[in-house]
Amino acid sequence: MSELLTDKATIGTRGSDLALVQAAATERALSVAFPELGLSREVIRTIGDIRTDVSLAEVAKAEGTLDKGVFTKELEIALAAKQIDIAVHSLKDVPTVIEDLFEIAGVLPRASIRDCLVSRSEGGLDALPGGAVVGTSSVRRAKQLAWLRPDLKIIDLRGNVPTRLKKLAEGGYDAILLAEAGLVRLGYRMAQTPFIYGSTLYFTPLAEGYFFPAAGQGAIGFEIRAGDPHAAALVAGIRDEPTFTRVRAEREFLRLLEGGCHTPVGVFTELREDGTLSMSVRVFPDEGGDPRVAEGSHADPLELAKQLFEALA
Repeated sequence: MSELLTDKATIGTRGSDLALVQAAATERALSVAFPELGLSREVIRTIGDIRTDVSLAEVAKAEGTLDKGVFTKELEIALAAKQIDIAVHSLKDVPTVIEDLFEIAGVLPRASIRDCLVSRSEGGLDALPGGAVVGTSSVRRAKQLAWLRPDLKIIDLRGNVPTRLKKLAEGGYDAILLAEAGLVRLGYRMAQTPFIYGSTLYFTPLAEGYFFPAAGQGAIGFEIRAGDPHAAALVAGIRDEPTFTRVRAEREFLRLLEGGCHTPVGVFTELREDGTLSMSVRVFPDEGGDPRVAEGSHADPLELAKQLFEALA
């Protein structure tokens, strides 16, 4: 084992089914890369997990943080206290601006970046009747859905993936929106029509060029203490560089944009064979209506983010 590394490490994770699956994937990757490493896991409840009775925006307001920070704050407290060495996140849940004490040091290979409509009837988004009730906790999904289908009724939906599927199956909604990556990681098969909680549900992934994903969607990200050589070396040993290039561009665009506002943003990237990165973005106004759009390509992810930000300025 490298002299930079200790012989043990502790990873921190939320306790949801999806978070535990992602923690297990991280542990497998670390065990393959560092066979002699002793691993332990710390399961930490975040305020976002505890307060599922109100919207994320209300939880964030009460906590004095950004919406996405409600899923990371307690993990960062554990990092700062050296209770854990690596915090494992769904990267789309991590604010683009984090304290200087921490850094996002890497990611595993990315899964699908698409959103998925899960509905009680066949046909996907276009087949939903006018006035159909669609549940989501994501402002980005809600704004984009209202832009594409202004005739739908969009209401807030909280809870982990199984909880949301149960609420749909029980008839509280006509459809819900979830990340395809999370569904696949939990074992749901997009090609099948499963019978869940007593109801038949239909899974329809939405093409990323039609329904823009969130920055970092589909990526399992690793947050460490800035300047910690041991954790940095561990993450470097399992980091997927193509994915890291893509998510750096996506997160940098949001970081630049959120310097002046907190508007919902859809973004997706593609890494070409020649190493050039392409990126397309949609920035939705708070009051609704048509988004501002931009697209471009560049070899440097941070420069690409800057170019698209300036194109919208």
